Order: sequence, then C-alpha cells, then structure tokens
Amino acid sequence: MADPATGETAVEIVEVSPRDGLQNESRLLYTEDKIALVERLAAAGARRIEAASFVNPRRVPQMADGEAVMAGLSGRTRARLIALALNETGLRRAIAAQADEINYVMVASPGFGLRNQNATPEQSAALFETIAPLAHEAGIPLSVTISVAFGDPFDGEVPHGVVAELAARAAGAGADEIALGDTIGVADPWDVRRRLEAVRAAAPGTRLRVHFHDTRGAALANIHASLEAGVRIIDASCGGFGGCPFAPNATGNVATESVVYMLERGGLSTGIDLDALIATARWLEERIGRPAPSLLLRAGGFPSSSRGSP
Repeated sequence: MADPATGETAVEIVEVSPRDGLQNESRLLYTEDKIALVERLAAAGARRIEAASFVNPRRVPQMADGEAVMAGLSGRTRARLIALALNETGLRRAIAAQADEINYVMVASPGFGLRNQNATPEQSAALFETIAPLAHEAGIPLSVTISVAFGDPFDGEVPHGVVAELAARAAGAGADEIALGDTIGVADPWDVRRRLEAVRAAAPGTRLRVHFHDTRGAALANIHASLEAGVRIIDASCGGFGGCPFAPNATGNVATESVVYMLERGGLSTGIDLDALIATARWLEERIGRPAPSLLLRAGGFPSSSRGSP
C-alpha cells in the first residue's frame, strides 16, 4: 500500500518491547538480558528501539535499571535508543543517560493520568511546555505519546477535541513526533481515521505515530486504518508482550512479528528480518517465563523458509 501522496512504501517500526513489553512483567529481567534483547532487535533490523524508562523505580520495578541499560548499550548498536520520561526528573535522567531520543507522555484523561503519572491532561501538557527546552538545549529529539487517546479505563470515552488540543500543544512546544496511544486497546479503525484527521489538523506538518495494544484483537485493523490515513511510523512489541501496571486488564502491545508479516506480505518494506524477530521472541519467552501472546509466533511466516518445498 503506497502512500497516495508520495508513493512511499516503507514503514518504520519503533520496537517497544524492552520498555513497554517488560514493564508489566512480574519476573524481573537481568540488566544483561535487557541489553541482549536490544542488541538482538537491532540485529534483526530495528532502527528505533525504546530501550529504557526513567520513572519511579518503586512504582515500576522492572524499569529501575534504566541508566545501567543505556550505559551497557553505549556504542554497541546502530539503533537509535529511545528513553521514556513522564516528568522533569525522568527527562533529566534520560538526558544524562545520553538517550538518542526522548519520548514524553501526555495523558488524554484524568482517571488514568492521575494513577499513571499523577497528572491531569492540562498538567501533563503544561509540564511538557515547561521542560521541553531541556531536551532542545541538549540537542535530543523529543516526541510525545498521548496515552489513553482512544479511551480511559476509569473515565470512559475521550473526546476528540481533547486529543487534538494536546497534539497542538505538543507541536507548539517543539515535539518532533506525536503518537496516539491506545493504552487499553479500545480503538476501532473508523475512530482511528477520525482522530488522526483531528490531530493532523491541529498539528499540521508534525510526524505522526501510532501505538496500539491488542487487548480486543483490533490492533492490526487499526494499523491498516492508520496506514490508509498516511501514518508511516508504528510502535510494536516483539512477541506481543506488554501492558500497563496502572490500567486494569491492559494486555500486550501488537506483536512486531505480526505487524512485519502483514506489511511485508502486503508489499510494504520494514527492513526487519522476520525469522530473526521470531527467534528473538522465542528467546524472550524463555527469559520472561511464559508464552508470548503472539499468534504468528506459533504459526510462523508464509511461505516459511524453514519448511522447505512440498
């Protein structure tokens, strides 16, 4: 599916398994395993990887070793390493850790926002406007993910206008890229199109990215709708691992291997080796100690290079 405006057939995958994929797991992974995961993903072709989260370690123990992970990866991978931050402390830690990019989270509804980062939509937007200059002064690209952009587990529906206003404020404060996050997996393809249109109108010229959880099985359909709307940057998690500690019943992200399979099968290029990605997902299953949610991991690609000719 080429972009009707540009003819572009490449889609960029932002691999989030080392952060969003691990943050809700009960088994704590060793720092060395997290470093190995990033290296495996980079070797498979991932060029942007969310490697660490600089949040309160008491609230998210799985992410307590962000500095050690970033230090261990220094000079060892060609991938751009993204760090997540929710506040000024996190942003300063990400800058000190020499992240290649920083992803800040605005929240579209107070119910989730107060539990996840102790902030309302207004407070999260105002804080970004205050601290964004720190990243700009450090010369580090800054993106914004608008969480619960399609629905809040506590407050229910989220108005389109709220999401558009947050996008406008993010762009106005210098965000290089804006992502709509379906944190609890409630989006549908039609609403995806409408919200992307609203955000594009509010923040014209800003790169857009999408982040879908597959909680209700609609993530791939929502990605297809995003592609039709012109989005060419997609978050995904190897193995489909993921979830949020502060959102009830929030299950995994869309599996990277499923996204790569769908896109490559449809004639779009991702630059990611599907077989290497599947091998990494199986490796990660062993480290986490439970089966990955990914369906493609069970079935494999098609045609399968490992099955030979009939």
